[in-house]
Amino acid sequence: MSPTIQSLILSSLATGTIITMASQSWIMAWVGLEVNTLAILPIISKNHHPRATEAMTKYFLTQAAASTMILFASTLNAWHSGQWNTMQLTMEPASTLLTLALAMKLGLAPAHFWLPEVLQGSTIMTALIITTWQKLAPMAILIMIHQNLPTTTLLVLGLTSSLWGGWAGLNQTQLRKIMAYSSIAHLGWICIAITMNKTITILTLIIYILLTSMMFLSMNTNHSKTMKDLSTMWTLSPTIPTFILLTLLSLGGLPPLTGFLPKWLILQELTTHHLMLIATLLAFSALLSLFFYLRISYTTAITLHPNQTTISNKWRQKKYKYSKLISTLMPLTTIMIPMLPIMF
Repeated sequence: MSPTIQSLILSSLATGTIITMASQSWIMAWVGLEVNTLAILPIISKNHHPRATEAMTKYFLTQAAASTMILFASTLNAWHSGQWNTMQLTMEPASTLLTLALAMKLGLAPAHFWLPEVLQGSTIMTALIITTWQKLAPMAILIMIHQNLPTTTLLVLGLTSSLWGGWAGLNQTQLRKIMAYSSIAHLGWICIAITMNKTITILTLIIYILLTSMMFLSMNTNHSKTMKDLSTMWTLSPTIPTFILLTLLSLGGLPPLTGFLPKWLILQELTTHHLMLIATLLAFSALLSLFFYLRISYTTAITLHPNQTTISNKWRQKKYKYSKLISTLMPLTTIMIPMLPIMF
């Protein structure tokens, strides 16, 4: 792909998200989502491979169906209220349908089946865009209209996503599929936070993007696609496995790492609202996710894949370069909790 075309596509990707975030009309929000969807399709299929074409087709069909539901729900609401304003969501069937459509766009369970397959057919950096930037526009709509959304539907979607994301990730060995189920589980936590506190929702989303970006960038340093690839990474750079270990433990929500912060705040908010059953189930779902994070951590940091004697010193002979962005993100993924008094 030529640099001119690539810059045009990335500009369209950013423009679509910004249009959706800044829109006060359902029509413009829908237009922004469509621009966002159309811009990501060439990025997914830029590798001329059947898996990439299949991933692009699945992504397009799912997002097109969700966009159709959004347009239908907004038209239904406009017919009832006489306004296209996003804040005038007064019709209950329209709000429920809109919630389900946005859940499909985000990849929340039970409308999540497209996400692992699309990530598996994409490159690592494309998977990074899909799991981070592509979540911003639908999440911005949810946050803007959270007061008019059905609370029960959001709680059920969030709880189902967190449980299914943890459960389905247990049997995976492909890193992109594991990160897909991790994304589903974290989006479930964010979905539950929307019903209670907007500030905690935004904080959880920011931390999720930081941790996911750090993990994908670390995987991209030596193009790791399976757990076996991680076990040989230390021969190239001993620093990167350490970064991955801390990031995985942070994703699992172990204190005192950054990932513990959103889980702690959400569980505290749930107990304040006397939703003890949901808080208990969420805590159990976090244990499911923690298990496969620890499995990858064990493979990365403790297990040594059989190698020749000369390979063990490869990192001393050649200076292995990794992104400076990794060095920037690493402190944020581990030591953000001491910054909590500054942020609030």
